Amino acid sequence: MKRYFQFDELSTNYRREVIGGLTTFLSMAYILIVNPLTLSLASIDNFPDALRMDQSAVFTATALAAAVGCFTMGILAKYPIALAPGMGLNAFFAFSVILNMKIPWQTALSGVMVSGLIFIVLSLSGLREKIINSIPFELKMAVGAGIGLFIAFVGLQGSHLIVSNPGTIVALGDVHSAPVLLTVFGLAVTVILMVLRVNGGIFFGMLITAAVGMIFGLIDVPEKVVGAVPSLAPTFGQALFHFPEVFSMQMLIVILTFLFVDFFDTAGTLVGVASQAGLMKDNKLPRAGRALLADSTATVAGAILGTSTTTSYVESSAGVAAGARSGFAAVVTGLLFLLSLFFSPVLSVITSNVTAPALIIVGVLMVANLNKIEWSKFETAVPAFLTMIAMPLTYSIATGIAIGFIFYPITMICKGKAKEIHPIMYGLFVVFVLYFIFLK
Repeated sequence: MKRYFQFDELSTNYRREVIGGLTTFLSMAYILIVNPLTLSLASIDNFPDALRMDQSAVFTATALAAAVGCFTMGILAKYPIALAPGMGLNAFFAFSVILNMKIPWQTALSGVMVSGLIFIVLSLSGLREKIINSIPFELKMAVGAGIGLFIAFVGLQGSHLIVSNPGTIVALGDVHSAPVLLTVFGLAVTVILMVLRVNGGIFFGMLITAAVGMIFGLIDVPEKVVGAVPSLAPTFGQALFHFPEVFSMQMLIVILTFLFVDFFDTAGTLVGVASQAGLMKDNKLPRAGRALLADSTATVAGAILGTSTTTSYVESSAGVAAGARSGFAAVVTGLLFLLSLFFSPVLSVITSNVTAPALIIVGVLMVANLNKIEWSKFETAVPAFLTMIAMPLTYSIATGIAIGFIFYPITMICKGKAKEIHPIMYGLFVVFVLYFIFLK
């Protein structure tokens, strides 16, 4: 085992790897709670229950998809990087695809599966570098920041800190309401934990908020903590059964968005975490193909199980900071996700007011990408800004990407930099223009 995971070469041991794997799990365990609530559109009141995903089944699918991703990454690619259904992509799945586009969640799962299959092909070929290089750096950063704003807005709205207003579109909610005050308390606690660099600060912030909610009678106390593993029956295999429904222009845009966000989010996370762990060699990522293959395989498996895109988590950096250096840490994280399957009863205490602080903090972390954009270059600042701001304002990640990718060739051509635009970007320009013509 030590030889396979190169403990001696990486100057690590079982203790460091176990602590690192546990730290990573605590840092990202919030997804077990947030993902079922997000995919079931729990924060949306006037939405037919028949069109919602089953929360218990999504909980099981989330844990299993994360375990598959962690095991594959740890054993195949040998990196201390954990995977789980991604924040941002689950919001796009729920709020853009299901709620706005009116696409059934079964068909959306098929779209996730197809994007994963395409990702596998790209991971096994040399096309991945070409595609990564074709998208301008500023747009990559803007997409991440825009998703962060969108996620934060979803949290603010779901907790009723921000409410609709006929005159101003949105307004501050009732800050005298007990549930809203619970969210404010949770946000303050989570911010303090994050500022103090407490490992798993987001996760512990949710636990403290839920506990306070139960103490003051705002949340019902669960009858038990440990229970049977929830059935996967409501979601398992739906991606396969509804595969023929993905052949449409609308689903093409959805699949491209799933693929685009996952592809670049994964690439950025891999490079960032590997650099932190000192695993980069000559500014290149060893076994990059295996790492991308692990990510894409987990996406396909997750879609079949019944969850949105599974991707590499930047929270893995917390585990690296705690000493993780090898794939064994990812295996430990995967085992902990399997163990979590027996704690599904606690889901009842996690309401939208409890998850809102986590969504807001995740949004803060993702918006950090903005400092990497050169705002002095107007020709790239405009499409980057439009990409970012359109996501929360249109309540659609896909629309934000489409607007940014349309404006980028326009501003660059006007600046006399047409030759700097990759042909793939011209192709995407046409695709997104058609998207607005035929779907909007």
